[in-house]
Amino acid sequence: MDIERINDNTVKFYISYLDVEERGFSRDEIWFNRDKSEELFWEMMDEVNEEADFVMEGPLWIQVQAMDKGLEVTVTRAQLTKDGQKLDMPDDIEERRKMFANEDSDAAGTEFDEFEPVFNEPDTKKLEYTFMLSEVEELVPLSRRLQYVPIETALYHFEGKYYLHISFDDILHSDEDIKDHLSVLSEYLPPSSVTIHRLEEYGKEIFKKDALSNVLHYFG
Repeated sequence: MDIERINDNTVKFYISYLDVEERGFSRDEIWFNRDKSEELFWEMMDEVNEEADFVMEGPLWIQVQAMDKGLEVTVTRAQLTKDGQKLDMPDDIEERRKMFANEDSDAAGTEFDEFEPVFNEPDTKKLEYTFMLSEVEELVPLSRRLQYVPIETALYHFEGKYYLHISFDDILHSDEDIKDHLSVLSEYLPPSSVTIHRLEEYGKEIFKKDALSNVLHYFG
C-alpha cells in the first residue's frame, strides 16, 4: 500500500485489489459488505497511522475513488470549532482545493465532489465475470454457441486451472442480455472469484482477447 501525507489534516493512500485479496478480502466484499469494508478501512488506517503518523482524532471525511487496479482513498480530519462543532465541507471548489493543497506546494490539490462513508460504489451493473475450467477444449461447445455474441473474452492459466474472463459492453448489452448470456455460460462453466487483476499479475496469458474465437479456430 502506498501512502502519501498531504498535510497535517489529510492523508492519501492507494491499495491494489491484489493487496486487498492478500489481506483476506474479496473485491465484492469491500463494495457490498459494510462490515468487511469497514474492517479493511480501519486495518489500512492502522497502517497509515504507523507509517505516516496520522492520528485519527474526531470525525473524518473519507473519499474513495475506484481505479482499474485498486482504490485511492483520501482521509481528512474534520476541523472543529472552539465549541467542538464539526465544520462542514466547503461548497466552493476553490475552498476545497485549499483544504487539500499540499502545504509544501503552491499547486492546487485534487478536486473532490463529495465525501462518502467508507466504500460506496456507484450504482452500475456488473460487466465483468470470470469462469473456471480444466482444459481449453471445454470451451469449444461454448465458443460455437456464443460465436456471434459481441463480448470480450480473455483466457489465462493460473495455478493449474484455466480461467475465462468475460467483459460485456454497457452500450451493446442490456441487463437482460447479460443475464441471458451468463445463463448460457453457467451451463458450461462454474463461476470463479479470481479477479482479472490477479490473473494479469500472476497468471499465464493464453489469449488476451477474442479467446472464444481463437479457441474455436485452433481447437474447434
